[in-house]
Amino acid sequence: MAELPETLQAGLVAELGERVRRLVAPNPSAFTFTGTCSYILGRGDVAVVDPGPDDDAHLAALLAATRGERVTHILVTHTHRDHAGLAAKLKAATGARLVGARAHVAATGEQKGLDAAHDAHYAPDRALEEGETLALDGVTLTTIATPGHAANHVCFALEEEKALFTGDHVMAWSTSVVAPPDGDMTDYMASLEKLRGRDDAIFWPGHGGPVTDPQRYLRALVGHRRQREAAILARLEPSGVAIPDIVASAYPGLDPRLVKAASLSTLAHLEDLMRRGIVARAVREGGAVYSRV
Repeated sequence: MAELPETLQAGLVAELGERVRRLVAPNPSAFTFTGTCSYILGRGDVAVVDPGPDDDAHLAALLAATRGERVTHILVTHTHRDHAGLAAKLKAATGARLVGARAHVAATGEQKGLDAAHDAHYAPDRALEEGETLALDGVTLTTIATPGHAANHVCFALEEEKALFTGDHVMAWSTSVVAPPDGDMTDYMASLEKLRGRDDAIFWPGHGGPVTDPQRYLRALVGHRRQREAAILARLEPSGVAIPDIVASAYPGLDPRLVKAASLSTLAHLEDLMRRGIVARAVREGGAVYSRV
């Protein structure tokens, strides 16, 4: 399932099939791997899936990659800045329609500071809902609602190739961060189950190379999340345990850059467990603690 790193270099246009090209943005990080994958779909009249971060070099690269063609649509899987930040500039440069994920609505207590914060300026011409189909020149795209990583996350199925553009919902290089309150583990697990009911032949994610055996990989992802849940439950005590202590124990040797993300993902698991009546939360002077019911 791994892909050679040289094919994922920023600025390189990779021909992935008759209808699919990929251009990686120059925004590598602990959260984005080698950078955000922007996909160009079709020939002649084309669509761009996830234009990427607000980066002038990436804008120039996208325009160069589609020179002589007409960008008619820009599709966005979700509104984290590393996926949607360039949407307005690409729309202005091409006249394309901006469609896909609905605009983000901030929740009370929204966490700030993660690498992939939402783009507050994203304004689609049309938000696409579950099952909506977009028929372009030789390309048919169907919207699959997949909330969890973000409340407004959607995937796009390329019907002609049985390919699914999965944004940050499913990636081969890493598991997705689920960060409350916008991220929701209950929704995320339900969205994984939704994809298990499909027969896509390949996933093209927002970072890294493809998932070439989707059903096997989805089973592994669900299993990983259940193992993480079990690890969290094993660290709870009757007197209650705080999230930093759970993370320190459940994620040994964690990269310090990922501690906040791991803490939020742990919170997402705990919120899911509370909904299921397995875990209780108590607020004390030092903050919230969690215990098994």
